[in-house]
Amino acid sequence: MSEHPTDHAAAAARAERNWATIAILIIVFLAAMAAFAGIHQATMPQARVETADPSTLHLTGEFVESNLGSALEPDGSVTVRAIGQQYSFTPQCILIPVDTTITFRATSADVIHGLLIQGTNVNTMLVPGYISVQSARFHTPGEYLMPCQEYCSFGHEGMWGKVKVIDKAAFATMASQQGRVSCVK
Repeated sequence: MSEHPTDHAAAAARAERNWATIAILIIVFLAAMAAFAGIHQATMPQARVETADPSTLHLTGEFVESNLGSALEPDGSVTVRAIGQQYSFTPQCILIPVDTTITFRATSADVIHGLLIQGTNVNTMLVPGYISVQSARFHTPGEYLMPCQEYCSFGHEGMWGKVKVIDKAAFATMASQQGRVSCVK
C-alpha cells in the first residue's frame, strides 16, 4: 500500500503548524515574563534604599574621609566604604582579606559613576544621593583593577582604582593597628 503524495504534504503542513504554534507560545511566554518582571520591578521598589547627601559626604556621616577604606567587623566580615568622584575613587586602592565576606558600601559625590572590579561579579552604579551596597567574596589573593565603567565626563578614561586581596591574618593585624585599612600606609 503506497502513500499518496498529498498525505505527505498534509503531514508536513501539520508538523509545521505544530512547530510554529510551539514557537509562538514560547515567544508569548517569554514576552509575558519580561513584562511581568518589568512591571514588578517598577511597582515594587527595593526593600531598602539608603540615601546620603552628596554635598556633605566629606563633612558628616559614614562617608567622611576617616571612615573610608576597609573595616573589620565584629562578626569577621569586612565593610568597605568608598566614594566615586570625578575622576577618582577614594580610597584609590582598597585592601581586603581573602575568603571573607566583603560588603561594599559606596556612593558618588558628583555624577553617576560605575564601580566594577574586573574578573569578579562586583559591578554597581554609584548614583549621587544613594548608597550602593554589594557583597562579594574573593577566593584568590592578588590585585584586581577597578575602572569606572559609567561615562562620567571628560577624564573618565583615567578613573581607575584597584583592589588588593591579601592573607586574612595579615589583614587582621593591620586592622587591629589602624582601624580603617587601605593600601596607603
